[in-house]
Amino acid sequence: MSTITKKYIRQDPKFATDGCGNAYKEVFSLETNAAGAALNSDQAAAIGNGDVVRIGVLPAGMEIHDMLGIVSTAFTALVTAKVGFAYVDGVDSATVPQSDAYWATAWALNAAGRYAPTVFNKPITLPKDAYLILTTAGAANAKAARLDLVVDGIAHGNP
Repeated sequence: MSTITKKYIRQDPKFATDGCGNAYKEVFSLETNAAGAALNSDQAAAIGNGDVVRIGVLPAGMEIHDMLGIVSTAFTALVTAKVGFAYVDGVDSATVPQSDAYWATAWALNAAGRYAPTVFNKPITLPKDAYLILTTAGAANAKAARLDLVVDGIAHGNP
């Protein structure tokens, strides 16, 4: 099991979606090449069974409401995933514990489709920056694929 991080993860553009400037909706993409490796990442090897992929950074002060997963090009047969978050500084929070399965425990990435959360949590406000993470299971990926994660909530600013 390895940890894969998208390159330039902190340079992804951030924007608000309403006139007040605090509604937050961001699309985070994970694409793989023909060998199954994450494009624009720090690893050249294919995403393996049990790997954690850091797809983006959720900002401190974000109140998380919902997520939508869109698999437009399916991953290899049997590939499933958990979707959650882990704090960038590696230190958990007693008030808002990190969770590798905050949104989903077993999305079937081996089929194209739109995926709603399978875990139902109350809205939380992140006390610090957190990686949006995907943890694979079932099989290693061995083909070109694409997953987009759409996170939405309210950006309150640094707590």
